[in-house]
Amino acid sequence: MKKKKILVTGGAGFIGGNFVQFMDRKYPEYDLYNLDALTYAGDLTKHHMIEMKDNYHFIKANIVDYDVVLSLFEKEQFDYVVHFAAESHVDRSITDPGIFVQTNVLGTQVLLEAARRVELTKFVHISTDEVYGELDFDPTTFFSEETPLQPNSPYSASKASSDLLVRAYHETYGLPVNITRCSNNYGPYHFPEKLIPLTISRALNDVKVPIYGDGQNIRDWLHVFDHCAAIDLVLHKGVNGEVYNVGGNNERTNLEVVKTIIQALGKSEELIEFVEDRLGHDKRYAIDSTKLKQLGWNPSYTFETGMIQTIHWYIKHEEWWQHIISKQYQSSFNLIQQKSPTSISGR
Repeated sequence: MKKKKILVTGGAGFIGGNFVQFMDRKYPEYDLYNLDALTYAGDLTKHHMIEMKDNYHFIKANIVDYDVVLSLFEKEQFDYVVHFAAESHVDRSITDPGIFVQTNVLGTQVLLEAARRVELTKFVHISTDEVYGELDFDPTTFFSEETPLQPNSPYSASKASSDLLVRAYHETYGLPVNITRCSNNYGPYHFPEKLIPLTISRALNDVKVPIYGDGQNIRDWLHVFDHCAAIDLVLHKGVNGEVYNVGGNNERTNLEVVKTIIQALGKSEELIEFVEDRLGHDKRYAIDSTKLKQLGWNPSYTFETGMIQTIHWYIKHEEWWQHIISKQYQSSFNLIQQKSPTSISGR
């Protein structure tokens, strides 16, 4: 019997990396391919426990390289593709939008074009709730799969564009696809420029934690393990062509998130520093996951249990994130902290 082959793009990143490990544990009979360009946020040390396994394969390549991607698809004849690879940091998209268009839009089109040339069972495109724009502070309003796309940052605009390409390849060519749109993820191996790990690392070192504006912007927080389980369900049971929202049902203001971490670490709230708000900062995101729940998914982590687990993970694995900061990311990390210390806005 032929082994199933699954390609994960961006498998050296935060969510993609956790998904690679999730799939290795749950489906040891699958051949697992991890394609990643290893840009600044890519890190393979998280996979040291599986890198010698016969069913795990790493390919260093950029998804915009059509010849390389097409050759890989034709050679391996993948059954599944789960597409995480993307530039994802909003602040970076404001200062350098071009790379976001290149990777997120053109890279997605290259993958879709290669995918339609093989007998693919499913192509799952991982997107974001940010493509919907923003909500006001009315707690009864949520993003559904029918909410119009109204992206407000170059990052979210590039993701919305890639979503539309995925839809077009399904409608035009019949490519079996799904799109998932998630809320803010957190958990192990989260890159140190993001809100939660940056707050943890700074608080542990008694360094000021900057927050945009008044800190009242609201995000829905989803544990990455719950997100991985949702993607697995959509991959195997999602209805072709459908979009599925993935939310944690854990709305918190940025200020609440930072205070939760500081209090858990026994630090003073005097570490909090309010700074000038960023351009186009969306007020609130909140997801209605009813459609996905009807497929059989429910989040297993509350915000409280997930945060405690995450904080403990970063304390236990300080060597990992210190290595990321000091080696792979030192110059750009320092630059962000000097020029845009509020890169911890929520995504």
